[in-house]
Amino acid sequence: MTANDTDGAAGTAARRRWKAVLLTAEQLDELSARDPLGNFQQGSRMAALAARHGSVCSNVGLTDADGHVVAGAMIAYTPSRFGMSGSIWLGPICDPDDTPMLSALSDAIRADAKRHHAIEVAAWPNLVYRLHASDGTPTEEPHDGYLRAFEGLGWSHQPLTCGYDSVINRWVYVKDLTAYGTADALLKSYAKRTQWSIERARSMGVVVREVGVGELRVFADIERQTAQRRHFAYRGEQYFRDFAAAFGDRAHFLIAYIDTAAYEASMRRKAQRLEELVAGLEAKLAQRETTKLRRRHNEESSNLKAARKRLDAARGLTARGAMLPAACSLFVTHPNETVYLYSGSVEEYKPFYASALIQHEAMVTLCLDKGITRYNFYGIDGVFDDPDSEGHGVLEFKQGFNGHVEELVGEFTLPVGRARLALRNTLKRVLG
Repeated sequence: MTANDTDGAAGTAARRRWKAVLLTAEQLDELSARDPLGNFQQGSRMAALAARHGSVCSNVGLTDADGHVVAGAMIAYTPSRFGMSGSIWLGPICDPDDTPMLSALSDAIRADAKRHHAIEVAAWPNLVYRLHASDGTPTEEPHDGYLRAFEGLGWSHQPLTCGYDSVINRWVYVKDLTAYGTADALLKSYAKRTQWSIERARSMGVVVREVGVGELRVFADIERQTAQRRHFAYRGEQYFRDFAAAFGDRAHFLIAYIDTAAYEASMRRKAQRLEELVAGLEAKLAQRETTKLRRRHNEESSNLKAARKRLDAARGLTARGAMLPAACSLFVTHPNETVYLYSGSVEEYKPFYASALIQHEAMVTLCLDKGITRYNFYGIDGVFDDPDSEGHGVLEFKQGFNGHVEELVGEFTLPVGRARLALRNTLKRVLG
């Protein structure tokens, strides 16, 4: 027996330590909750959402000799012209350094795909290829071993890319909250500009509330306006209702409102303080005029004029209603993290900085208060040196919260129906 034969026999024996099974929803959720690679995309709630939108979902896993689940994946199958195509979003959940286990799970995935007459399965593992500082500077060497582990088992790896992926973002922005025990300590960890924006929002009467399904129309309307303004696809109100139904108490729809009465009162107080200040300066000027005093009077008079203008604007907002929706965000909680998934804002109310306040409130109420130490801002485009890039504004906003960047390993594809796959790929080349 050669050395290669010995290695192959050992690998086969190792794979026999596990049994390929179909996991129940409860087993999948338990695995996702306790494994560091677990996330909201790998769970029964995501399967329920996918099923509502036409996918057929299957939970594949491995159990050890004692029947304990040690690895798994939720596969969502969708129809295509040549057969079903499987997708494993942010999975599989499996130790990539345990080659025999990953091999056994890959075999189970392939077998499940054949049962569903799929031509291929695409996977986007929740594995960090490389860590970067907030400005994009790499802080470690790339984990090329992850790529070799999958490719050695028949998975083909797609090229590493920048930009927004249409399925799973390869670049994410994350903040580790381990060091922050209070909301004030968390606030002080942000960049000065972001701290100012949050305090500014509060001073202008912005309040953040979690809303139920009865107010999803308001949430969806803000999303629609944002999609039209920024030219991205609008999912529609029904999608958010489906999301709420599937994820239940793990879906958190937050809306930032302008409390117009509070805003008007705040503007009135500022105008009154300036009126008193200007009156005092005028009295001093009447007694003895100096260049310094006159300059101060002119500055504060200008400030008073602006404050009166803002007060008039506040009165106009009050006439529109008591609570005006200014921004919204959807968050998903998971035992491992809280994920900032979707957001929108009303362009007219941009000076109220409602989006910054939503992020802070989410970190406090959905992380600190729940004992979750990882806050995932989710996708960025991975371009850090081009102010004209598509995602530069999004990047700058997230950088204001002083986190770090995780570059994920990207997409792998496992071929299953090779003849149909070859035909499809040939037609793609012919048709361009």
